[in-house]
Amino acid sequence: MESEKGLVPVHLSGEVRKAAVAVLEAGGEEVTVVDTLDRRIRVEWDPAAAVTPMGQLVYFAQFLAAAGLFSDWVRDCPLEYSSPNAPAKQDVLGTLALAILAGHHRYAHLTALRCDKVNPAGFGMSRVCSEDRVRLAFKDLDPKACAQWQQKALAQVWEPLLKHPWILDMDMTVKPIYGRQEGSETGYNPQKPGRPCHALHTWFVRRLRLVLDVEVLPGKQHAPKHGQSRLWAWWDRLPPACRPWLACGDAAYGCEGVMCECEARGQNFLLRERQTPKVQRLIHDMICTTTLRWAKSSRGWEGAEGQLRLQGWSRQRRVVVLRRPKEQLPPQSLAAATADSRALALPWTDLVASAPEYEYLVLVTNLKLEIPGLADLYLQRADVENAYDELKNQWGWGGFMTRDLHRCQVAARNVALVYNWWSLFVRCAEPHRPREAITSRPMLLCGIGRLVESGHQLKVQITSLHESAKDIQRVLTSLSLFLSGMRNSAEQLSPRQCWQRIWDRILEPILRPQAALPGPSG
Repeated sequence: MESEKGLVPVHLSGEVRKAAVAVLEAGGEEVTVVDTLDRRIRVEWDPAAAVTPMGQLVYFAQFLAAAGLFSDWVRDCPLEYSSPNAPAKQDVLGTLALAILAGHHRYAHLTALRCDKVNPAGFGMSRVCSEDRVRLAFKDLDPKACAQWQQKALAQVWEPLLKHPWILDMDMTVKPIYGRQEGSETGYNPQKPGRPCHALHTWFVRRLRLVLDVEVLPGKQHAPKHGQSRLWAWWDRLPPACRPWLACGDAAYGCEGVMCECEARGQNFLLRERQTPKVQRLIHDMICTTTLRWAKSSRGWEGAEGQLRLQGWSRQRRVVVLRRPKEQLPPQSLAAATADSRALALPWTDLVASAPEYEYLVLVTNLKLEIPGLADLYLQRADVENAYDELKNQWGWGGFMTRDLHRCQVAARNVALVYNWWSLFVRCAEPHRPREAITSRPMLLCGIGRLVESGHQLKVQITSLHESAKDIQRVLTSLSLFLSGMRNSAEQLSPRQCWQRIWDRILEPILRPQAALPGPSG
């Protein structure tokens, strides 16, 4: 049959589709010829091959097995099935852990793991469950039972750390909601004003960036008072030797309620204050006091201290005012910046017009430390924002949404737990070089793995596509020898004792004494 231009087409209508259907019906055994930019390539599909893009996950499975973290998490889970056709509890939780490790944000993404025949063996799973099984798993469970199970699993991770002095960072973030989920209310949302959201009240261990716990509340309950009851109940249950040396928070936590709770328990605190009119008056008085000396601190800050009692405060408290010169803007943007900053101009601008322009930071504390030490302690709190960025963008805190608030809470704690596991695994592999997931996943997780079974033995052949493949192999092999040597040389050690040994390896570079001054040379 000729076309309109009188040419005879190479393939008749529907011939290509019939050929593709014939290949699929034949089981995919036929070879497809693909013309690429350089040469022709013959493609053959092998759907039965036991391969995975996360071949190096076997080392992470060894890490969890040595400490007993995954097995205890599965054993204590209140999830129960009565149907003979229902999946095993270990399969459901293992599928969820694999999805979180892979960086998925939605339950629908679990379909990408259904044909993985390698990693389920490392977690003791018989199969990878469907997205509906995982999404509906916790729907009818008692919220209190789920909370106890998850908080116990989280505590098992960080309990060995608390015998050392540590700092508690308190903060809150929001998760925008794009549906009609329970608790989606229009509250504090600086990035997307007017968008309904959930409020995630979180508590971290500073420097290690471990999540102690997270509480998901409706969007309007973003104030610290809504999450304080859970925090102080947890604080009271801790042994006195395991309580934090310092509690630190941003401007939202610099209120009477938080400070009274800290003072009633003898807890050190370092909180930021909002620049209310009375706080601005204090800054103005310090600027106008010619005899006041500003102590030099780190990162270009300098500070002075005073006493302050705001309306609603029960007592006068020590405050530290930090300042540093504002960055000089280029001339073309100076006019625009001046117009934008008029609403934020301080009332004494005309009195100190000839003085350098500063940005100010006001802290309230009950510590007796000098100003440079206090400034450095608070400026370290900025690392919490990095932890939030990693959890929301590189893990699943921005997703795994369901209509009910209960399952959103369960998902948030599950993500926090797997995040803690992976963070400590990365630190155990390289104690001197902590990494975020965007770097550690391609290095320590993503590698082509092929499962080979011979003589009742399982072997995983790994091919890493990373530029530092040799270094990665050396790091993971060293970690595996440490874990297997710990179990083989001291078989009497319980999983809890092994977990303590792992923590000793992680904390070794942090607890190592460092010289205050450089040693003499030559």
